[in-house]
Amino acid sequence: MIAYDSDLVGLDVSSLQGFFVGWPTPPSAAQHLAALRGSHQAVLARDSVTGRVVGFVNLISDGVLTAFVPWLEVLPDYQGQGIGTELMRRILAHAKAAGFYSVDLACDPELRPYYERLGLRPLQGMGMRYYGALRSEG
Repeated sequence: MIAYDSDLVGLDVSSLQGFFVGWPTPPSAAQHLAALRGSHQAVLARDSVTGRVVGFVNLISDGVLTAFVPWLEVLPDYQGQGIGTELMRRILAHAKAAGFYSVDLACDPELRPYYERLGLRPLQGMGMRYYGALRSEG
């Protein structure tokens, strides 16, 4: 069984292992933790038996009108069980309750059908990535 919560108290770097599979330069666990703590809202999915964090989503925002979902991740062994969908459902419900005008995210083209099923619509956008900015911390 999977439990969902937004409580980051007690969360530490040892709880955030195994994410960002396939990323060319993944964030370190310390960077990951700092990003979650710095978010407007984060929702964690935990395995109720082991207590392990198996997924998360975070939302960054100006706190007034706009929000952005930078990360949705589910550990490979837990994918295909609806965990990502439930995480997104919860973060979008939070954004709606907060009264945000827009919630945006960027994704690779092959992920568009997934997000469209959740009610998001394709938008035109631009971005820049500084891949060298994420350096592994020993």
